[in-house]
Amino acid sequence: MRGIFLRITVLVLIGATLGSCARKSEPRARQVVLYCSVDQTLAEPIIAAFESQSGIKVLTRFDTEAAKTVGLVQRLRSEQGAPVADVFWSSEIFYTIRLAREGLFTPYQDTQSETWPESLKDPNYLWYGFALRARVIGYHTDRVTNPPRSLEDMLDRKWQGRIVMATPEFGTTGGDVTSWFVHYGSDRARAILKGLKANDIRLVEGNSTAVRMVATGQADVCFTDTDDVYAAQRNGWPLAMVPLDQAGQGNLAIPNTAAMIKHGPHAEEARELMAFLLSDELERSLAESDSHNSPIHASLVETFKAYRLTTPLKIRYEPIADQLTEAIQTAREMLL
Repeated sequence: MRGIFLRITVLVLIGATLGSCARKSEPRARQVVLYCSVDQTLAEPIIAAFESQSGIKVLTRFDTEAAKTVGLVQRLRSEQGAPVADVFWSSEIFYTIRLAREGLFTPYQDTQSETWPESLKDPNYLWYGFALRARVIGYHTDRVTNPPRSLEDMLDRKWQGRIVMATPEFGTTGGDVTSWFVHYGSDRARAILKGLKANDIRLVEGNSTAVRMVATGQADVCFTDTDDVYAAQRNGWPLAMVPLDQAGQGNLAIPNTAAMIKHGPHAEEARELMAFLLSDELERSLAESDSHNSPIHASLVETFKAYRLTTPLKIRYEPIADQLTEAIQTAREMLL
């Protein structure tokens, strides 16, 4: 009886040992946490392509349209002591610059870093810009035969009660309004806001809502981004666009940005995801998508010349990021 007991004990120990070895030999499931403010319908197939190529599972948290980008920015700040995210893929640049200054990102470099356009990368390699959109005036093609072609034109009294714009707290509108303060100076920017208020401009929760209101005849013109107009045109809505020119010097171009989170839990996988986000493959996907972002990779520029931004405003992004909070607050107070 004792011999049987010993044999059973040995077998149990051997089984436990073999099971432990088997568990140790199993490869660790690879994953990465991505915070993404790009529209979910655009980002999901791109993320799926990365998962298929890399074998890395991407756990993605998206932002809402109403709180575009800002919600994730606040979340990243709140998690700074114990980061959850590994990579931040933003649809704009201004809050990315601010987060970099707050110490939330870690440098990322690869073979492209040194040749990346200087205006589209942090000097310490904390973020990179790519896949551009631009600020435009969207207008109803049946109701408007001679659309306004500049910010100054929108102040004409003939547009009174006919203009709609996203609230400046969220999304690209805040950066655009702040660019007026940087480009024109505070006094002129305030005069512009006063003129828009006099023209009874209406504020709504996002660019897509502004575009929808124009398409449905609730307004005639709106401030928005190129991608929102492209989406409307895909839907067959009667919308067209012209650049939102600032004093004859061009309209604001807004890049996507990508950055690695400092002390993120999956550093190796984060580097692989960063390489993918900065690839020409990703820019091709966004150019071919309903968003039709304008690529910066030289290999793609000619292929997608239909989406090239022809009159980008020559302005530095850092001063816009500097004034963002104050300018948004001023705009909010003056337009309400």
